[in-house]
Amino acid sequence: MYKFNKMFVMFCLGFASGLPYMIIISTSTAWLRDAGVELAYIGFFAWVTFMYAFKFLWAPFVDRFSIPILKQYGHRKSWIVLMQVIIFTNLIILSNTDPKSDLIFFSLIAFLIALAGSIQDIAIDAFRIEYANINEQGSLAATYQFGWRLALIVATSFALIFADTNGWSLTYKIMAATMIIGLLGLIVSKEEKNFQLGKLSFTQSIRDPFVDFLSRFGFFASAVLLMIIATYRLTDIVMGPMATPFYIDMGFTLTEIGAVVKIVALLASIFGISMGALLLKKIGIYKSLMLGAFLVMLTNVCFSYVAISEKSITSLSMIVAMDSIAAGIVGTVNIAFLTSLVSKKYTGFQYALLTGFMTGPGFVLKGLSGLWVNYLQGIYGDDFGWMGFYVTTSLLTMPVILFLYFNRHFLIKHENSI
Repeated sequence: MYKFNKMFVMFCLGFASGLPYMIIISTSTAWLRDAGVELAYIGFFAWVTFMYAFKFLWAPFVDRFSIPILKQYGHRKSWIVLMQVIIFTNLIILSNTDPKSDLIFFSLIAFLIALAGSIQDIAIDAFRIEYANINEQGSLAATYQFGWRLALIVATSFALIFADTNGWSLTYKIMAATMIIGLLGLIVSKEEKNFQLGKLSFTQSIRDPFVDFLSRFGFFASAVLLMIIATYRLTDIVMGPMATPFYIDMGFTLTEIGAVVKIVALLASIFGISMGALLLKKIGIYKSLMLGAFLVMLTNVCFSYVAISEKSITSLSMIVAMDSIAAGIVGTVNIAFLTSLVSKKYTGFQYALLTGFMTGPGFVLKGLSGLWVNYLQGIYGDDFGWMGFYVTTSLLTMPVILFLYFNRHFLIKHENSI
């Protein structure tokens, strides 16, 4: 029963973490494209999520300070509650904004949601790491991913279907209300006191986690680990903002995308998440990382087939299913991998730093994804331009495959030492 309670808590927090991110990176891009906003601007809009890439910069504040009044419920929980209130409020504001006529204000509110979401993630990641021992992190990571994927289906499938008949404004108000799921997890949880987390000065909060990471792995190994982290999710991150606009450009309606494609994606991702947890137990972190990288590359290439084929909801759903299975595996394995690198003395900063390295390179490229598609379409035409986009993004997986292979002995040794 105690373990089930922990899993329920992480499920709810996974939902609260995934909802604001998916709204910004996926649902809002669908709204923008549906409103007739150019692909180039949609790509630029994705840059509002830079708060997620650089959240390690304010992680020391989350580690060091608590929110007055709310701190009686726990250090981490005080931050999570405040950020959820901010996300809810700004989603309501966003619901009353016209993205076509007021794109700048729309982007500003989206930026505030991304900021609050990134701070919430810092607190949730630290809460999760402190919430259980390392041998429980695999199951908690999988449960967290389940919650995150449910947020995906709410923010995409439900949102698109509902918006198709009821409009975007009411849709965003309903999504704002679903943030209550995150609060449910906080209500039934008991924050574990992290006695290893010291009260550091601001300088120490930044310097000491760096020194700790370097002292545990050494300079060369640290550089290798950071390069692996920076390139592992590159393909997924870069293609993300263009996914729903791609479906729309291929002639699929919002209801078709929401009712078929997104539902298939959710079910397949649940299977992928379960597979990820199973792979971690059966073959370990290193082999799971390598398998996940190959799967992402292969499934991403499949989207190029959709771009040059006749409209077929069946073929698109099959490819989305394969891609979602790969994403589910990669997501679970990546969380376990990052968690294995973090010291409990500096949970908030180090995990935020690692996820910052994970999203940093992709952040730069995904903002240019709209220009990227437009450029290729200018050369090869609309359909073959989309095909070229997916072929080139799949090649972004090659660097991490090489990093993993040539550093396999070190990675396996680290895995065995956990």
